[in-house]
Amino acid sequence: MAYLPEVSAASADALAGRIAAVAGPGDRVLVSVHWGTNWAYEVPPAHVDFAHRLVDAGVDVVHGHSSHHPRPVEVYRDRLILYGCGDLVDDYEGIGGRAAYRPELRLLWLPTLDAATGALRRLRAAPVRMRRMRLERAAPDEAGWLAGLLGGFGPPFARGFAVDADGVLTLHPR
Repeated sequence: MAYLPEVSAASADALAGRIAAVAGPGDRVLVSVHWGTNWAYEVPPAHVDFAHRLVDAGVDVVHGHSSHHPRPVEVYRDRLILYGCGDLVDDYEGIGGRAAYRPELRLLWLPTLDAATGALRRLRAAPVRMRRMRLERAAPDEAGWLAGLLGGFGPPFARGFAVDADGVLTLHPR
């Protein structure tokens, strides 16, 4: 765990140095960052630069969290960057004013990495709905809404999410 005073090139480089000092050959490295807005989709350029610097330094997955809904996804140099995973289970149900974000819809992220290199081989996400502090399978139209949302962000973000026959979203890059 590390406190970073800011999302900056200097902070990314300092964190990368700490990771390099402890990561061994063949280790897969995931960095989880509490960042971003809670109710917006925009990813600031500083966050993109920060994530790219971490990947360039050997991080395999950048896991962003803080947002209460899914935010854009990027595959950079074959590495996964989740800019905001959204909540899984929380006690925000019934708080109004955020219906456009569909905060009841959640994703269980299921990345498959190459064990030897850390490269992303497959990205799936199981759509669920939270109701009364429980998770249940999302309806097909809800899964479609999530696929459209994730696939609708412009570059550099991943496009090509589709709902497979099993109801799980899969990234099929274009």
